[in-house]
Amino acid sequence: MTSTKTSAEHSAPYGLALRCKGLIKQYSDVTAVDGLDLEVRMGECFGLLGPNGAGKTTTVEILEGLTPLDGGSVEVLGQAWGAGDDQRLRERIGVQLQETQFADKLTVEETLQLFRSFYGSGRGIGEVISTVELEEKRKARVGKLSGGQKQRLAVACALVGNPDLLFLDEPTTGLDPQARLKLWEIVEKFQAGGGTVLLTTHYMEEATRLCDRVAIMDHGRIIALGTPLELIASLGADQIIEFNVKGALDDAALAELPGVRGMRAREGDYALTVSEIGAALPALLAEFARRRAEIVTMTTHQATLEDVFVSLTGRMLRDA
Repeated sequence: MTSTKTSAEHSAPYGLALRCKGLIKQYSDVTAVDGLDLEVRMGECFGLLGPNGAGKTTTVEILEGLTPLDGGSVEVLGQAWGAGDDQRLRERIGVQLQETQFADKLTVEETLQLFRSFYGSGRGIGEVISTVELEEKRKARVGKLSGGQKQRLAVACALVGNPDLLFLDEPTTGLDPQARLKLWEIVEKFQAGGGTVLLTTHYMEEATRLCDRVAIMDHGRIIALGTPLELIASLGADQIIEFNVKGALDDAALAELPGVRGMRAREGDYALTVSEIGAALPALLAEFARRRAEIVTMTTHQATLEDVFVSLTGRMLRDA
């Protein structure tokens, strides 16, 4: 079972690591970021969630100083890009991009030495290799690493400058569960040491475990913001009943069943948001019998951040 941070763990030191107001980014006739307001507190792990095309990566690239904004303002660690010593600011942040291309012929150690040379000060190579648990691959060529090992190396390159703020853009996409767990532990260790993390992810389990607060994005805007527990509680229900049946159902009757707080239907698939599953489930089965509907599939699960997003938008987080 995935653990969720308690309210005590959600607390963070005063002060802001990131702030943007009215942020806008346009590509031709497409508005990727549409007047976005966002604040990330010092010492917290903040998650940006949303489907592909929601504007997450564009937002992060603007905050990292990699992409110019078209409107609004951005402050990173108290400084706007282009308004001071950008090089010094870059040395205070660590960046793991969605895709990182390494030189396959270099070893893990040589790659980290190269990245370490970009900073005036930072962490020891051996210390960082130990942090990401790549000691046995220290002399291995990057081209021989597994996908999970390459992702850990990418995070190591982001950590080698000893940053105050760490940007992680979908760091565990495509990884197996064991590799994903190792990266989670690295992020937790960095935050425990006082670091601030901005994380984008499609994985709700990841956001629930790592993030103190999350913002759900859609079409370049923030549509929900809060702790994972607060957002899940906003559904007003604890359980989701999902089912598919053969036969016609009365949507209005389903929505009025005891304990049901919400309903959605999509191409014959139904999902009921319920606060009292003990009352809702028997009533639902009785409705099936009354309508002579045959159950094809039925599952129940605890409400998640994924359910929050679907409730708000009618789409799954992984939908393009």
